[in-house]
Amino acid sequence: QVQLVESGGGSVQAGGSLRLSCAASGSLYDLYCAGWFRQAPGQERQYLAYIDIAGDRSYYADSARGRFTVSQDRSKNTVYLDIDSLKPDDTAQYFCGGGKGGAYYCGTDPQRYDRWGQGTQVTVSA
Repeated sequence: QVQLVESGGGSVQAGGSLRLSCAASGSLYDLYCAGWFRQAPGQERQYLAYIDIAGDRSYYADSARGRFTVSQDRSKNTVYLDIDSLKPDDTAQYFCGGGKGGAYYCGTDPQRYDRWGQGTQVTVSA
């Protein structure tokens, strides 16, 4: 089974940008979709965006539209999340999830993903 590993998090100042990476251990085509969530301490996991691997279509939460961009590089078996104009409220652990299709079709519900990476921490200072 393809596993996912996130990277690219760090400490940044407000207004900056980050690119988070989600590297698959095998081919991205083994997945139907991949998505990004984040979770701040004491809060539920929040959906941000997902991408349809074969169709290269991306979908966003209303709250993420505009500052967040999900993309993929199939030659590198990697999905990305670009975040612009970072705010202190963006401070959270960011997770990449994957879905193999069928009942695991990604979307807004974490239960529609059948695998997750370990997360990468993003800390934004004012």
